[in-house]
Amino acid sequence: MTNPAPDWDAAAYSRFRGLRLRPAIDLLMRVPDLPPGEVVDFGCGNGVVAPALATRFPGRALVGLDGSPAMLAEARASGLYARLHQADATAWTPDTPPALIFSNALCHWLPDHEALFSRLAHSLAPGGTLAVQMPRQFDAPSHALMRSLAENMFPDRFDYTRWVAPVADPRDYHRMLSALGTLDVWETEYIQRLDPAYPDHPVRRFTESTGMRPIAEKLTEAERAAFIAEYESSLTAAYPVEDDGGVLFPFRRLFFVLTR
Repeated sequence: MTNPAPDWDAAAYSRFRGLRLRPAIDLLMRVPDLPPGEVVDFGCGNGVVAPALATRFPGRALVGLDGSPAMLAEARASGLYARLHQADATAWTPDTPPALIFSNALCHWLPDHEALFSRLAHSLAPGGTLAVQMPRQFDAPSHALMRSLAENMFPDRFDYTRWVAPVADPRDYHRMLSALGTLDVWETEYIQRLDPAYPDHPVRRFTESTGMRPIAEKLTEAERAAFIAEYESSLTAAYPVEDDGGVLFPFRRLFFVLTR
């Protein structure tokens, strides 16, 4: 029997709440008028998007879904969700067809996007919408350096020879989804200003609660410290620190809105 993966660190994730919320708002603004039905926050996390969803679609039941007990505890404290479910997003299906399934920064963790998005789209009410945002940062230095360092430092545990980015090219999603309804696919690169985090590098602080998790979970405390030291050194060259100690951090995200 394997040990369960460590739960998400809700406090570390919330440190960049504003930067993580902005793409969700950009996605929400492209969601069209909805038919009757519930709004599902698919991968609700700590509930950061709940106020915006409740404001945009007042009077509708807001349902949250996540796999993390720690995140769900914070989401519950908002008081904005009619129901919250701890569930496996790869297998979840709604009890009744929702008007909107809204997913902000979850689906890049899930496999087989063609099957996943087809299943979610077919679960919608007639005229309903599937709205998805996913990071597409995997070839940028912030993420590529993590893979190369992990592979070089701990070859017994990391081999990325056959690694494939979990989020495809936007054109692939258009080809994949266009037959399912009216589709809008786009990509945005945000220039994120990360505040000083001395003595840490600001980009490492940003990635530690998300992209670094699958690597850190396989390392001992001493190994993790050695890995972070090498990663921070490499980040300094890739993302120079500004005079005030902050960093300008380009970050790419993919979006689509599919209406049945």
